[in-house]
Amino acid sequence: MNPVDTFNLDIRSLSTFIAVLDEGSVSRAAVRLGVSQSAVSHTLDRLRQALGDALFVKSGRGIVPTRYALQAGPHIRQILDDLHSLSSGPPFAPATAEFTFTIAANDYQRDLLLPGLLSVIRQEAPGIRLQVVPSGIPTADMLRKDLCDLIISPHAPEATDIMQRGLMADQMVVFYDPAIRQAPESLADYLKADHIAILFGTGEKTAFEGSLAAQGLTRRTAVTVSNFSGLPAFLQGTDMLATAPKRMSEDLLQQFAWTPLPFDYKPFTLLMLWHKRNQNDPAHRWIRNHVNGVAATINGLNT
Repeated sequence: MNPVDTFNLDIRSLSTFIAVLDEGSVSRAAVRLGVSQSAVSHTLDRLRQALGDALFVKSGRGIVPTRYALQAGPHIRQILDDLHSLSSGPPFAPATAEFTFTIAANDYQRDLLLPGLLSVIRQEAPGIRLQVVPSGIPTADMLRKDLCDLIISPHAPEATDIMQRGLMADQMVVFYDPAIRQAPESLADYLKADHIAILFGTGEKTAFEGSLAAQGLTRRTAVTVSNFSGLPAFLQGTDMLATAPKRMSEDLLQQFAWTPLPFDYKPFTLLMLWHKRNQNDPAHRWIRNHVNGVAATINGLNT
């Protein structure tokens, strides 16, 4: 292999090879990598020259890997894994680690998951400081620009460089004070009632508000608060309604009754979001695993 061929075997080109091998398609690999199809095709041409093999050939309307590509795949994956390990720095030792880890989460996700995470951190990694900031409706730039290390939210930015993992499912329901009123019996009853709405302190409306508007539904908002924690004080002793996640009936809103929404609104999934540059960072992975563990414990208690 001459020097030019060796130069063609960089991390980006090997990652492109794996993407095409996994996806079985140049176009899908391009979407996964966040580049153009022509860029993927050009990289494959360089790899073919460097490795002396066609790598992928047409089959019907798609492509299939050659025998060489199939045999080289595991070796190339190992090379990439080894390189990622080098870039992630020394092994992570929780007991001696000292740094601040910032998680963006609104009060619902914060109160549901992060006290359990902090309990684990204090026991196993007392030098790690947890900082929690509001997420509002999160954007990819929050992670790209290191405004936070992790986001917990049901809203995933549409970006190829943002990784995600589902933590738990929930659904929106209607809360009310049973000492004052009964549950709304119909959509008309729901819409004519006075409501407590959420407008995040960061300025965004919830996805639920957007869904109402999309369905052409209008309700009367009597008061707007900046987070779910503001609901109990305004709801108690009134005939108002508050629409909030069902899991809040287990803590913040446990003194109130709830009923399903009188119209279709799909359940949602709480997601853990992070930038792909932190995918293999051992400290980051350690915290993600424990967030997932806290969520699994909560899910287990509710089954």
